[in-house]
Amino acid sequence: MNENISLNDYIIAHCNESMEKALSAERYPLWDRSCPEMSDIDFTRFGLMRCMSTVNSGRHFLQTADNVHDEQLPLSTYFNSLKSLRRRKMLEALEEQSYQLHSKTLEESGIDYLKQFPELKQYTVEAADGHFIDHACHTGKSKNGKVYAAGFIYAMNLKNGLLRPLCCVTNGTKRNHEIPALRNYIETQNNNKNKQGKQLYVYDKAVTDHSWWEAQKLHDNYMISVLKENSVATFFESIPFDDKSDVNIGIESYSIYENKGIKFSLVEYRDPETRILHRFVTTLPECVNPGTIAMLYFKRWTVEKAFNNSKSDLKEKKAWSSNFNALKNQMRLTTMTYNLMRVFEEVSKTQAPKHIHPSDKKYSKALEKRDKAAKKEGGFVNPLHFQSRIVRISSYTIRLVQNAIMTGKSLVSVMEALVARLIPQV
Repeated sequence: MNENISLNDYIIAHCNESMEKALSAERYPLWDRSCPEMSDIDFTRFGLMRCMSTVNSGRHFLQTADNVHDEQLPLSTYFNSLKSLRRRKMLEALEEQSYQLHSKTLEESGIDYLKQFPELKQYTVEAADGHFIDHACHTGKSKNGKVYAAGFIYAMNLKNGLLRPLCCVTNGTKRNHEIPALRNYIETQNNNKNKQGKQLYVYDKAVTDHSWWEAQKLHDNYMISVLKENSVATFFESIPFDDKSDVNIGIESYSIYENKGIKFSLVEYRDPETRILHRFVTTLPECVNPGTIAMLYFKRWTVEKAFNNSKSDLKEKKAWSSNFNALKNQMRLTTMTYNLMRVFEEVSKTQAPKHIHPSDKKYSKALEKRDKAAKKEGGFVNPLHFQSRIVRISSYTIRLVQNAIMTGKSLVSVMEALVARLIPQV
């Protein structure tokens, strides 16, 4: 990360590098075109600027860009570009390369929140969930005269905290369920020649479809979910596991169950703090520790923190348009903005190894308090909860980046301010 430039220049350089890699990844990409009125780099940069600005609408953003950033954009050109199929395909390719660049930066910085689970090394582990926001103001009504929320599905990499857009569920003209959209996305990715490694999705119980996931194992797609209350399954056999291992604390049983001829693994985990029994299902191989499966599902809630950042800090509460191309562009620009913020905060933590973020100290104190209360009742907090975790991006970090863009501050000043917030680790 080159710190001897302004934050605005860093974002432009990142967009340019992502574009170069996107162009080199395809042979004669059909989306590559020169647009004098608004280049693809400017289109991406303006999209990121809109996500980072606390604006209420597209017109509000154009006025803010003119009055605050001295960037004059033709109204028709901007709105037409949002709905452009070519721009959408361009942004798909660029966002994918941007994600890879951020992943490399975090890997080089030693960021790995799953290092205590070595059996997951060959998997890309993502917590996925649907996210719904208000429909655009000009969204047409459905046949019954109603308008619904616009919805997307995002996935968070549980190794580094980066967010990835999966698919768009609905534009608000009708109510769609997210699971068919997720299945369609995964099946489309199965035909992607660039797919690498094994993919593990951690999702809520709505995703459970034993026969469909059994077929996905042939494509190296696996899942972890929670067992439905009304699930009908028959015990088949027990799976041996090391009940002395620290990672398997709280595991009462690890078994294979059968439903309509399809076998799957069932993990019964009793929380040593609350004594509540949780039952998780998975299609992972039996070599993966059951305690790992249980902890990954608890980590799934981290993706909700990203949604909170998006709505509370970035003010992404409303769809930009009812046009699907515009919605998919919004989805990708939102994730690119979030990932920029995530990289700034994660890298700043590595600059002072003996210091921790205030949120980590607050979380540790809360865990110690819970552990003390649980021990009085004969229980304890699972030690795995004390491991390093992906935290919600600080509101301070987001405001700092927003202000640095408006004032033209350097990247080094932003990083210094983030490091200055860290506190000594006791």
